Amino acid sequence: MYYIGLDVHKKTISYCIKDASGQVYREGTIGAARNELDVWIQTLPLPRMMAMEATIFTGWIYDHLLPHAEQVKVAHPLMLRAIAAAKKKNDRIDAGKIADCLRCDFLPECHMASTEIRDRRRTLRYRHLLVRQMVQMKNRVSGLLLETGVSHNKQRLHKVGYFRELLSSEEVHENIRPLLRLSRETIVRCQRTEYALVSSLERDPLLAERIKRLRTVPGVGIITALTWALEIGDVARFRSVKQAISYCGLCGEEKSSADKVLRTPLSKQRNKHIQHVLVEAAKLAPRQNHELALIREREMQKGNRNRATLAVARKMVAYLLAVDRREREFVPAEVCSTVAA
Repeated sequence: MYYIGLDVHKKTISYCIKDASGQVYREGTIGAARNELDVWIQTLPLPRMMAMEATIFTGWIYDHLLPHAEQVKVAHPLMLRAIAAAKKKNDRIDAGKIADCLRCDFLPECHMASTEIRDRRRTLRYRHLLVRQMVQMKNRVSGLLLETGVSHNKQRLHKVGYFRELLSSEEVHENIRPLLRLSRETIVRCQRTEYALVSSLERDPLLAERIKRLRTVPGVGIITALTWALEIGDVARFRSVKQAISYCGLCGEEKSSADKVLRTPLSKQRNKHIQHVLVEAAKLAPRQNHELALIREREMQKGNRNRATLAVARKMVAYLLAVDRREREFVPAEVCSTVAA
């Protein structure tokens, strides 16, 4: 077996090929383009395994190389301490160390979602970008009105009729009207695009049934369900609820040494997209489910609102994981007890 380590960059890929004994078979640099990869693959010895560090460029390279190797693995960048802590560091050495980690089975492998899930996840994350841009433009509209001293109703500002009346009023200065119109057009365009993206994902045959089941969980709407399905991917990779909670960033870090223990409120090693969505959903879910309301009330008695929200979010992760594993709709505890009786 030959072990190939790849150090991936935007324009080039450094590689190192080693045999089972650790001897360097070949190393060099190729261009980060599909045609150059095709030519390079033809020169590689068989059988072979490949590994690379997770970067923004990893996805398409992984998909391109997967049919041409026994295995293609992606390493977690934060776990590759051997490279980060090295005194001498360059692309050739990095590729060699990745090959050694692969050869010795020390590679900190991270999960690589299927191409179909990654394509749809890219669409969902683009939707998040549009939402952020809409919020920025709405804040900019408010800022323009405040700068020029125009009195307005903050709650109704972005309603179509009210905004039209405000724009035609004499109080609005002529020099900001073009900017207000441009901002409004941008907001409307982003809203229509965002709606189209969410609708296309909701109707997607790959996701439709799963989304329908997930939405039966209290507090889970279309965005929360889509985010869970596309960011989590295959739930079989989580052996326990605790692992799923850790991945969602709903627990703290622990750094202990001797008799010193340091715990942080929330870990920074998490999937930030699903963390944000679950925390927001957990603020509304207790209104729709008695069990979640009890969890929140119990934590609120300890005097910390944020910890109460996190406790609800952790319980929601358990619900979502159970629904996905059993492939059945969510049934509240009180309904289960009534049926059992």
